Amino acid sequence: MTPLDLAGYLIAGLMTAVALWRMPAALRGDEEDRRRRALWGCYAGFAAALWTKTRVVRIGLNDSSVTDLSVLIKHYTATIAILAILSYIVAIYGHYADAGDIPRHVRFARLIQQVATKASVATLVLLTVLFFTVVDRSVPSDRFVADHAGQWGATLYMSVFYLYLGTASAVCAYQWALATASARLRLLRIGLGMMTFAMFIGVGYTVSRTLFLWVSVIDEPGEAFALRFDEITEASQVVLFAFFAVGASVPALGNVRRRAKLWRAQVRLHALWYELMTAFPDQPFDPPASLVRELTRFGTPADLRIDRWAADIADAVEKLRHYAPDTLLAAAEAAAEAATRAATEGASETGPADRERTGPLTDAYWIKAALAAHGDGTAPGDAAAVGTQHATDQDGEVAWLVRVAAAYRTVTAERARQILESSGAAKPSGTAEPSGAAAKEQTA
Repeated sequence: MTPLDLAGYLIAGLMTAVALWRMPAALRGDEEDRRRRALWGCYAGFAAALWTKTRVVRIGLNDSSVTDLSVLIKHYTATIAILAILSYIVAIYGHYADAGDIPRHVRFARLIQQVATKASVATLVLLTVLFFTVVDRSVPSDRFVADHAGQWGATLYMSVFYLYLGTASAVCAYQWALATASARLRLLRIGLGMMTFAMFIGVGYTVSRTLFLWVSVIDEPGEAFALRFDEITEASQVVLFAFFAVGASVPALGNVRRRAKLWRAQVRLHALWYELMTAFPDQPFDPPASLVRELTRFGTPADLRIDRWAADIADAVEKLRHYAPDTLLAAAEAAAEAATRAATEGASETGPADRERTGPLTDAYWIKAALAAHGDGTAPGDAAAVGTQHATDQDGEVAWLVRVAAAYRTVTAERARQILESSGAAKPSGTAEPSGAAAKEQTA
């Protein structure tokens, strides 16, 4: 197996992976997903075309009862993929809601809309007729262009396909170059730039191959030169699809990163949320479950679940205010400052950086102690003081709650009980005073 053959398998696998990754968007039905469905059709079509170019599939189809069948299937699937990407181009750039003159790229997209389907159908029909009439298929070929160099039938057949492919590549390059220049998001700009570069390679690929075939009709090249040219241009197409597949995936990396961030937030918030929802089971929409069960509730998007958890935690804290003594906040702050000073090797004052640690720990102490008071059966009363809001938006609130949850995991039930009692809260009935060694240990 040559390096070019290996590269063919790798790029076919990469395009297949992208098609499978984007498949869920193709299964939905709104306007936005209809655009994504067209883009997915491009990935799937090119993946199928690339597999027909791999050595095992290519040789197997070419040696079948229909000689050189891989060439026809490859061009069928590629034509369908091109129609899909042109449909996507029209869907994205063919709409313009503002009044006034219609931008040039919008007019261009609408022109493409008028001719794309008809051109695709005409190309498929013409390729089929030429393939079975004028192409010399008396001997199965391995490298179609190199093996048929100098034959006018194969040259005419390939010229039809290259005209369609080159035109579509030029259209995509034009639209994506304009979109790259106006893109504001960095990942989107990088992805569009890579796809634009891929389409410029595509234009060069089709032009060079068309010229080679027609020149070969006039002056037939040597077998070694024809094979070398075919391999070089095939290598450029591998680069083309690599840039196209990666470029099409880069903008989605922002969503992947955000989903990973939301997943981590769920993992970190679950323990705090679970204990609060266990204390107030009527608060959540569904009964609180284990972390694994919550992470596998695929019916609810992760961002919506995080927003609900943040709201649930805030509402539960509001309810806890009626069970906590009003002096609990001051006791929690004093305990947090003492713990922070101890962690910073006994510094005399808590600096600004340390207060960033003290704030979440204060909230964690307050929540744990208030839950202890609620669990003791304390009768509800007036709302006690609670820490002030530390965020100005939803993302900031979630980030703060994540830090509170991290601190909450370090607070033991005994420590929470000490803070509650230091705030002057009455001990629950039936609780005996510690004595002897137990009293000394608690004092320590």
